[in-house]
Amino acid sequence: MSHKELVQDKRIKRTKKLLKDSLLVLLEIKSLKEITITDIVQKAEVNRGTFYKHYQYKEDLLEELIDDVLYDLTQSYQEPYRNLETFDIKNLTASAIKIFQHVYLYKKFYEIIIKYNVLPGYQEKICNVIKKLTIQDFLDYRENNHINTDMYASYHAYAILGMIIEWVNGGLKYSPDYMAEQLLEIIKQNEINKVYHVKRTPKG
Repeated sequence: MSHKELVQDKRIKRTKKLLKDSLLVLLEIKSLKEITITDIVQKAEVNRGTFYKHYQYKEDLLEELIDDVLYDLTQSYQEPYRNLETFDIKNLTASAIKIFQHVYLYKKFYEIIIKYNVLPGYQEKICNVIKKLTIQDFLDYRENNHINTDMYASYHAYAILGMIIEWVNGGLKYSPDYMAEQLLEIIKQNEINKVYHVKRTPKG
């Protein structure tokens, strides 16, 4: 990528971030239906033409924002075992747990869906992403084969979501590092003797 292209790419990313941040601020006080494109561009301090260079509708902007969040959620969840074939829970460290850093990075989004109950269904969507990752990435994570896979994954996903909800409703008063330490202590308390076998082939 040339220097000119790099500068342009950075400018586009900055503009899109301004628009997404503006949408989140507006969602604290209005429903998506009530928000206009004029509201968004005025809050972002850009013109309508700039908006239409990147999006046709406000729903397109929201959809891209959601995609950003879910992609980063996936990357953060997988970070502790990325490029590993065997994931021994006893070797997990708090510094390897990135999911709370993800929540803090997108704290405005999480406040919108948790504290303000805007965008109904997105708490469930977050939970389903974690559940899907638990199922798809681990082959043999149960000592008891009588346990239903979907039930186990749901238990795991809702436990993490529960911690996130408690954290957000409490005003994020704890640091992401503290939350990671707490999650690690809970996991080790419950699953200290378990070894997870990652299904995915590590990237070279």
